[in-house]
Amino acid sequence: MTETLIPTGHSANAELAATMAGIGRRARDAAEKLALAPADARAAALRAAAAAVRQRADEILVANASDVAEATAAGIGAALLDRLALDPKRLEGVAKGLEDIAALPDPIGRVLAEWTRPNGLHISRVSVPLGVIGIIYESRPNVTADAGGLAVRSGNAAILRSGSESFHSSAALVAALREGLRETGLPEDAIQLVPTRDRAAVGLMLTMSGTIDIIVPRGGASLIERVQRESRIPVIAHLEGLCHTYVHRAADPEKARAIVLNAKMRRVSICGATETMLIDRAVAKTMLPAMLADLRAAGCEVRGDPEVRAVDPGTVPATEADWRTEYLDAILAVHVVDGEAEAIAHINRFGSHHTDAIVTEDKGAAERFLREIDSAIVLVNASTQFADGGEFGMGAEIGISTQRLPPRGPVGAAELTTYKYLVRGNGQVRP
Repeated sequence: MTETLIPTGHSANAELAATMAGIGRRARDAAEKLALAPADARAAALRAAAAAVRQRADEILVANASDVAEATAAGIGAALLDRLALDPKRLEGVAKGLEDIAALPDPIGRVLAEWTRPNGLHISRVSVPLGVIGIIYESRPNVTADAGGLAVRSGNAAILRSGSESFHSSAALVAALREGLRETGLPEDAIQLVPTRDRAAVGLMLTMSGTIDIIVPRGGASLIERVQRESRIPVIAHLEGLCHTYVHRAADPEKARAIVLNAKMRRVSICGATETMLIDRAVAKTMLPAMLADLRAAGCEVRGDPEVRAVDPGTVPATEADWRTEYLDAILAVHVVDGEAEAIAHINRFGSHHTDAIVTEDKGAAERFLREIDSAIVLVNASTQFADGGEFGMGAEIGISTQRLPPRGPVGAAELTTYKYLVRGNGQVRP
């Protein structure tokens, strides 16, 4: 797909509006057909798409190299470049992810509840597709495949608006996804990419309430805020990942070292990366030196409060802004706390309600943390980098929803459904 060139002025606005309206009409038609397609056909389309990704690997990697070159020339930071870049291993992961989604149980037609009333009416609540999903995301091309794959598996059509940085990569991946649909006789327009980098397209998507049933934004705070402010369509919000790992006084030292290092440094650019480590005062002097040495050896900058700096004078002084920052970089804020009550209060105050973890061998402390932390994902003795739909057995995810209304946490195929009530009677009339 080549970038659409839109004229300037009033004609440009009219042409873009017409383009988006056409995308919407085709998506609605495709959604109606896909909702009735057998589960096996939808799964087969994803397997065919995975094969197309592998067959088109050179083409996709060339497109991605173009995106990376443009982003580098524009001065994009290292963490965002890491999110953007594909290589053969990551591309194989994209293909495998599509196959994993295909292997999921069919999320459509599940009987969520059923009962019979005294008058003989049998009522069941059954899962059905949402319809047309608009997905607005920034510079991660793998989201293109994950979002498209999950939409197809759940019987929905997807309108994808990728970040400008990943425009060419996303276009190449969408071509592979559409090939999979075409080969299996399903409507290609079940997956469409907005064919322009013009940001006005986002504004138009947010007003397409007669066509798009749900909007899923995935990106930075400014994108999420704009979507929530302007959208006339219900939104599944994926806010920033300001994640914490709390090292409790009863933590196993070696377990804590391994978890903290992985939670921060495995991939610093993902939303599940730990941004703040909390540690109990009772073990700070004994456990911090080795943990900080591990982090520095891995290339991480450590920013600490006065108690942390007393243990390690080489630590950069932290300010309150550090407790509120999602770095998406090799930077970790470290704060000493006086027990689990203070740790829980800090996380609930400064966190983004995304993913938070405790490291402890104290079962009571672990259960309190699980109960009182108000986040979508709460872990005990595990890295926050497990905040991922694939790791949860969902095949993939569109994002991690941090809102309180469902869906919350990883949004996979089953979460991209709604339900309807089926009522079966035998001539009953209401008195």
